[in-house]
Amino acid sequence: MVVSGLLAVMKIIAGWEGHSAAVVADGFESAADVFASGLVLVGLILAARPADENHPYGHGRVETLTGLLLGFFLFCAGVLIALHGLLGSGDAQVPQSWAIIPLVISIIAKGGLVIVKYTHGRRIGSSSLRADAANDGIDMLSGAVALTALSLTLWKPVEFARADHYGAFAVGLIVIATSVRIMHETSLYLIDTMPDDESMARIREAALGVADVRGVEKCYARKTGLKYHVDLHLEVDPEITVRESHDIGGRVRDRIREQLPWVEDVLVHVEPWGG
Repeated sequence: MVVSGLLAVMKIIAGWEGHSAAVVADGFESAADVFASGLVLVGLILAARPADENHPYGHGRVETLTGLLLGFFLFCAGVLIALHGLLGSGDAQVPQSWAIIPLVISIIAKGGLVIVKYTHGRRIGSSSLRADAANDGIDMLSGAVALTALSLTLWKPVEFARADHYGAFAVGLIVIATSVRIMHETSLYLIDTMPDDESMARIREAALGVADVRGVEKCYARKTGLKYHVDLHLEVDPEITVRESHDIGGRVRDRIREQLPWVEDVLVHVEPWGG
C-alpha cells in the first residue's frame, strides 16, 4: 500500500506537470491499488479469525468475498480511467519527456510486488492476495502501454498527437478486463466449485493409503477461504465394529491433513464395502 501510494502521487504529479494523460491515468490506477490492497488486508485479517459457534467452518469466506469486491472496485476504476483518457483532457500541449521516468520506476517496483504477493498468496492459498498480485501485474502492463503511448507522442507530436490520450484509454480497458477475470475466479469459490482433478486424486490417494481402507465411494471438496473442507465417503469391512471404523476414519482425516496442507478439515462418512 505504501509503494502504490508513493507511485500514485509521483505519477499524478508528473503526469499533470508534464501534460501526459497516460501518466495521470496510470497514477490514478496506482491510487486505486492502495484501496484495493487495503481491502485485501482487511479481508485476510477477518478470514484468519478462528471458527466459532455461528461459523463452524471459520471465517475464510470473507477472504473470497474480498476478492469479489476487489474485482468490482477495479471494474469501476477501469471505467473511470478509460473515460478520463478519452474525455477528461483537452490539453493540446506536447507532454514533457521526463514524464517517462515515473513510468519506468513504477514498472520495476510493481514487478517486485507481483513476485512477493503471488509467492506468498500461493503458499497460504489466498485467492484475494493472488488477485492483488494479478492487479499489480496488470499495472506493469498498463505502465508499458502508457510508456508506449507517451513515447509515440514525444516521437512525432503531430502524427501521434492523441496517442497519449488513447494510451490512457487503453489502461482503463486493461483494468476492466482484469476485474472481470478476478470476479469470475472468485465467484467460482463462492458457488463451491470443486478443485482440479489432480487435487481430488491426491485426496483419494491419501485416503486409500491408510490401512484397512477398502475404497473411496464419494469425495467432495469446497473452498471456505484459504483452505478446503473435504467430505469423504469411506468404504471399510462391514464386519468390523463401529469403534474400529471410527478409528480408521480418524486416521484417514489425520493423513489427508498431514499430506495436504491446503485441506483444513475432513468429514468422513463410513460405509460398508461391497466387495
